[in-house]
Amino acid sequence: MIDYSFPIEELEYFLLIMTRITCFVYVAPFFSIGSVPNRVKIGFSFFLSILLYYVTMPHIYVSGETLLSIAMMVLKEAAVGLLLGLAAYICQTIVLFAGRIVDMEMGFAMASQMDPATKQDATISGVYYQYMFMMLMVVTGLYKYFVSALAETFILIPIGKAVFNYDSLLQSMIKFLGQYMLIGLQICLPVFCVIMLLNAILGILAKVAPQMNMFAVGIQLKVFTGLAVLFITVGLLPKLSDLIFKAMQRGIVSFVEGLMDAGL
Repeated sequence: MIDYSFPIEELEYFLLIMTRITCFVYVAPFFSIGSVPNRVKIGFSFFLSILLYYVTMPHIYVSGETLLSIAMMVLKEAAVGLLLGLAAYICQTIVLFAGRIVDMEMGFAMASQMDPATKQDATISGVYYQYMFMMLMVVTGLYKYFVSALAETFILIPIGKAVFNYDSLLQSMIKFLGQYMLIGLQICLPVFCVIMLLNAILGILAKVAPQMNMFAVGIQLKVFTGLAVLFITVGLLPKLSDLIFKAMQRGIVSFVEGLMDAGL
């Protein structure tokens, strides 16, 4: 007969691995979109946990003598997974930020809608940028980087050995906010510059021909001009997506460094 018995330490170790992976999948881009069924997310997390359970041999057990100590270990692993996923997710929100600026210039700011993928209030251009970058993420295989980076965290941050260096995490977040604004402005810069030039032309025409209703004319011109610029600048999206993907990688690395024990 097959012996299915196993020590309780092995079960605790596996559940801690699954806790970190499940929290990462719940937050990370591409894996956390609303169109993916919850059963798929749970199944993916479970089978990935099994693979990493055997990859991380030999296991270094963390003793939990009381229920409180075990709960603290579970919360610590959940926090590690959430922070690693958050480092990539906040980079994805750059496209929504750029889309809001574009729609403010084009006049689509009031035409916002609930995006079922991210469950956020997104504008038309924001949804357009988001799905374009999501498609490029699949084409370039960035989701493989997420899985490999998550697997390497079990070597750099062993189970139960995470140390929250708050100063390092705060510096990483502040540095990211500067990159957030810079990359977002680079994405919306073509539309912003063209619409600003169009506003200058409309201002001159309002002085030259005051009998024309520049408000009614300007609304239509901004819409057609903005859509034309979006169509023309489609070829720039791969280069812009590369900036976001590199920001995701730098964010994950910086968060991992902020969670590592300096003594390891």
